[in-house]
Amino acid sequence: MAVVSIQSSSLWDCVLELTEVAQEKGSDPLLWALQVSSNLNCAGVVLPCPELANLLVSHICWANNVPIAWKFLDKALAFKIAPPLLVLALLSNRVIPNRSSRPAAYRLYMELLKRHALALKSHTEGPNFHKIMNSVDNVLHLSQIFGLQASEPGVIVVEFIFSIVCQLVDASLDDEGLLKLTPEKKSKWVTKSQDMEVASDDNYGEKRIEHQERLKNLNTAMAVELIGQFLQNKVTSRILYLARQKHAPTLGKFCSTNTAACCEFVSSEKFRSYDCRGSSAAGNCSTCKILSRECKMISPHKFHEVMASGSLACSAGLCHGASRSALWLPLDLVLEDLMDGSQVNATSAVEIITGLLKVLQAFNGTTWHETFLGLWMAALRLIQRERDPIEGPVPRLDTRLCLLLTISTLVVADLIEEEESAPTDEMECTDSIHGKEKEVLGTRRGDLVSSLQSLGDYKGLLAPPHSVISAANQAAAKAMMFISGINVGTAYFECVSMKDMPLNCSGNMHHLIVEACIARNLLDTSAYFWPGYVNGRINQIPHTLPVQVPSWSSFMKGAPLTSILKNALVSAPASRLLCPPVPADYSGSDSHLISYGPMLNVLLVGIAPVDCVQIFSLHGLVPQLACSLMPICEVFGSCVPNVSWTLPTGDEVSAHAVFSNAFALLLKLWRFNHPPLEHGVGDVPPVGSQLTPEYLLAVRNSHLVSSGNIHSDRCRRRLSSVASSSSPKPIFLDSFPKLKVWYRQHLACIASTLTGLVHGTPVHQIVDGLLNMMFRKINRASQSVTTITSGSSSSSGTGNEDTSLRPKLPAWDVLEAVPFVVDAALTACAHGRLSPRELCTGLKDLADFLPASLATIIGQAPLQISLMFEGQIKKILAATGVDVPSLVSGGRSPATLPLPLAAFVSLTITYKLDKASQRFLNLAGPALETLAAGCPWPCMPIVASLWTQKVKRWSDFLVFSASRTVFLHNNHAVVQLLKSCFTATLGLNVTPISSNGGVGALLGHGFGSHFCGGISPVAPGILYLRVYRSIRDMMFIREEIISLLMQFVREIACSAVSKERMGKLKKAKNGIEIWTSFTCHSNDSVPQVRTGRKLWWVVAMLAGYALAYFAMLCGAFSWGADSSSSASRRRPKILGTHMEFLASALDGKISLGCNWATWRAYMSGFLSLMVACTPTWVLEVEVEVLKRLSKGLRQWNEEELAFALLGVGGVGTMGVAAELIIESET
Repeated sequence: MAVVSIQSSSLWDCVLELTEVAQEKGSDPLLWALQVSSNLNCAGVVLPCPELANLLVSHICWANNVPIAWKFLDKALAFKIAPPLLVLALLSNRVIPNRSSRPAAYRLYMELLKRHALALKSHTEGPNFHKIMNSVDNVLHLSQIFGLQASEPGVIVVEFIFSIVCQLVDASLDDEGLLKLTPEKKSKWVTKSQDMEVASDDNYGEKRIEHQERLKNLNTAMAVELIGQFLQNKVTSRILYLARQKHAPTLGKFCSTNTAACCEFVSSEKFRSYDCRGSSAAGNCSTCKILSRECKMISPHKFHEVMASGSLACSAGLCHGASRSALWLPLDLVLEDLMDGSQVNATSAVEIITGLLKVLQAFNGTTWHETFLGLWMAALRLIQRERDPIEGPVPRLDTRLCLLLTISTLVVADLIEEEESAPTDEMECTDSIHGKEKEVLGTRRGDLVSSLQSLGDYKGLLAPPHSVISAANQAAAKAMMFISGINVGTAYFECVSMKDMPLNCSGNMHHLIVEACIARNLLDTSAYFWPGYVNGRINQIPHTLPVQVPSWSSFMKGAPLTSILKNALVSAPASRLLCPPVPADYSGSDSHLISYGPMLNVLLVGIAPVDCVQIFSLHGLVPQLACSLMPICEVFGSCVPNVSWTLPTGDEVSAHAVFSNAFALLLKLWRFNHPPLEHGVGDVPPVGSQLTPEYLLAVRNSHLVSSGNIHSDRCRRRLSSVASSSSPKPIFLDSFPKLKVWYRQHLACIASTLTGLVHGTPVHQIVDGLLNMMFRKINRASQSVTTITSGSSSSSGTGNEDTSLRPKLPAWDVLEAVPFVVDAALTACAHGRLSPRELCTGLKDLADFLPASLATIIGQAPLQISLMFEGQIKKILAATGVDVPSLVSGGRSPATLPLPLAAFVSLTITYKLDKASQRFLNLAGPALETLAAGCPWPCMPIVASLWTQKVKRWSDFLVFSASRTVFLHNNHAVVQLLKSCFTATLGLNVTPISSNGGVGALLGHGFGSHFCGGISPVAPGILYLRVYRSIRDMMFIREEIISLLMQFVREIACSAVSKERMGKLKKAKNGIEIWTSFTCHSNDSVPQVRTGRKLWWVVAMLAGYALAYFAMLCGAFSWGADSSSSASRRRPKILGTHMEFLASALDGKISLGCNWATWRAYMSGFLSLMVACTPTWVLEVEVEVLKRLSKGLRQWNEEELAFALLGVGGVGTMGVAAELIIESET
């Protein structure tokens, strides 16, 4: 078969004739080779010649399968007149399928493989290497088989080596009858001749047959030995490793299909009888251990070793028993940050924590057992930090338990499903890398079981809070009843009294976690039989177990909402409660939602508490909740107040009440009291606030889009299911015209001075009516008419105490007039026509008339209040090293509140602190705090002092809130807080909180009056998490963090030198490459470095590594380690810009102002971490940029890192990577 067209048939006829004559005469192969070479040179043929390869192989197979013809072929390869790789490709197609009938040819073929396939460098230096490799591709059909349409010869080399090894493996398995153990039951290659085997003339005689069989066995042994040599050879093993790294589907399949058969083969007696020195390498089914070579890169472990050489020992206190708890510090921070009640997230906490766990697992280099254990322990630390939480309008224990028992289990479930439902190709490739069989489930489920079993050893973390003890005991009792053969449903079991249990059923958080995992089908009931899980067995059913428990039918009939009924309803939840369907027989002109008014009101009141809203946020259901509330607001806000319902309790609920409850809840879901453009970043234009009604609807609509994507992850499928259940179509703000009008007016009121009220218009008339209602009791001297003039309007009304003065208006009409009403009232108060008390009373009447009006009531009235508790604020901040500014200017003038804040404070204080008012105070609270924080110092302390007088038990919360505002007015205080966070984490100082560093020192025990003196010091991490969102100049924060990072690197380095720790760094297993990298570019030895003469170099180097780790972690936390998160879509552009900068600096196009050692450490550290921890990132970088980076790294003698970078860079870099491997051959 001709590979390329023959230029001159007479030339090749002469070569063939010359070969046949030399074969008949038995000429010396050397003379034959010289003659052929001379003839080809005279004819102007470029050597090595592909046409000659085809001619010689065709000559041998099979008419001239004689020893001298093979010798001619061998000399042609040795003298490079025929291309060896093409000859091997041609022979593999012809010899391997006929190896049984022609064992001698198979043996000679393998001898040629040994000589030429294991020494590639000499074959790549020819003038027509590209043409030869294209011929190899055509012969073996590599591009079609592997699906990689690449023109680079390096890619074809990778495919060629991989195909040769696969053919040898399949041929050996076929010879031993083991090919049936592969999934396909046959080879992907032609390992058997398709023609009928006819006995040749030399296949006769018993002795000949015995010789043939012996030769076949020896061939099998030689093939195994040759496979081992391919796996052991530096060049070919790295090429095979490169083939696996590319994750092409076909290559991935080839990696694992023969694993079971290979294991069977190498464990057989026949294999052990083979005397082949190199075959032992093939006995290792884990190709990863053979193929992956030691790479001189900076891994995450090396960074951890450097950090450990300072003061990053495990924190005591809340870091129970976890020697590596510092590795999970970011997880503790994120969990604590999710407890911030002032922040409602549109993104599910499940997605956030799942992405974070992947990042930490990659960067920490931990197993999934360690990762899951780190998750459970971090969530338990979150519970333990608030065993006795302070009182206040903040999320409390319910939210923390949700993070542990619901969100964490969902995270684990998603990670397990991700592994078990991964595409077959990906799973097969992964299984082959780790030496696992395909039918075995992924390791994550097993790691979950082992992590939960290990978790039982941490008794200190597992102690339940007081309010959870009963639930924990019930979980333990349930397990005890199960192993005793008494199986009851969950709803029935809730009715069992622990006093009726014959044995001690003392449970802890471990039992609750296991029950949560069983409920998610992550575990089965075999967990009840774990050693030590329960204390014993019982032999009788508790007599308090009911025969029947209540259900939804009971609830619909008016049964009281007892705890037993709640548990029954939760066990069989109903759907679409906030979005009830249109009844089949409904024919009214009004919205069908009106008939559901009483039920909707109960639901709205029930989900109004802070913990409920926060739990919605954790599940990522805020967009869907907002979408469900908007139609309720639109409908009930358009009803007149006479639409009302009488409840079974006798209470009356009006349309205004339903609207106000829905509207108050809706406003909690975005930062309604903030303008849409709120955060300034240095000199950069401000960035808009994401949490707006439009944004929430857009997120909800995106869930509908993802519902049609079968590849979307489990978290997105859950959100898609919820979104589509309410309405399968996208919903936009235009669908709610009343809400849209109010929202536009609200933004205008926040952004600028109030204008637009025209005399005589309907809005003006409503303003008059509301003012008359609010101030009807005012009677000054001879005045019988209340006249109030504002800067924008003038309105009057007759004083009348009759309640009929309350206007019968839809809520939306009232809300449209409220800004003008409040402006008029405050203006009158400012001019002395209203007293502060009258103003406060009038505003309270307005809020009582329509509680939803609190959203727009931000009053302005003069009110002087003296300060009260400067000392307590100083005490709470003193532990963090922050100086507190004086609350009194010059120590003489008493501090006062600005006008708008004073009126708003007065209004909120008039509310009773009961359940009915709590939901509206929860709405007003964040607005009040934001308003106070934005006013000059010390407004927030004054507000806190006033509220403390009303609600004594909120004292700690209010003092803490006031303490946070220090950082909004003083950048120096922010720097002090950041420094305290660093020193606490590193354990570099002694504080009242902890002197050991780590998680315990950074986050402490939460905050509250747990110490004598009424207030406890607050850990700096807690304080930072509660203030960082309100700091406007984020660029300042970033610069200070980097500055502090560099400062502490210097301190740690100097401390290491002074304490003789350089030797430890040098000898550390994970840090050896750091020191090798340092010493190979320095004329002085490490002992000389220890003397201090090169300390600056060490500091500069460590600074570079620290910056690299910091940059990679920040990027991974923001965009994820892989492409599963929605945030990852923003990564390619930002990463591409940075990688272009690195490549340009390596090219010399950019001059750098930093220390050269810092720059080199940053470059190598950043790229090493990206290759080792986030290989997906490398695939997003342009191929040309990767090639430039690789070239620059080779100039730094960083060949291993250059190869690793290209190795994970996708198919586009495969050819360059292969060429780099071949060039390294010695």
